[in-house]
Formats: sequence, structure tokens, C-alpha cells
Amino acid sequence: MGLAPRATWLLETELKDKVGVQYSRGPVWEPYMVEDRNLVTGQNPASAEVLAERLLKILA
Repeated sequence: MGLAPRATWLLETELKDKVGVQYSRGPVWEPYMVEDRNLVTGQNPASAEVLAERLLKILA
């Protein structure tokens, strides 16, 4: 889309090389959720349902 040069922090290599963040990636447009201690995040719009279900379990 041409936005990467304007928001380089979005690029996985930038996160890894400059900040040291380790990341994982699921299939494109398939539900994919990452849970690491206190962080729970959905990786794309298709992850909304699984993310919401997990958050409800955590909060219960």
C-alpha cells in the first residue's frame, strides 16, 4: 500500500533489528492469537473472535 516508508516501526525487521522484539506470524486472514504472560493480542481482523473468547476467560 505504500505506507511502510512512512511508518517503519510497522515492519517486522525494524522491530527485530532496532528494538529486539521477537515476533510470530500466523496464516494471513486466519485467526491467530498470541498470549505471553500479561499480553494477549489478535494478529489480524480474523482473530477478533478467538481473542474476545480468551479475554473473557481471563477476566472471569
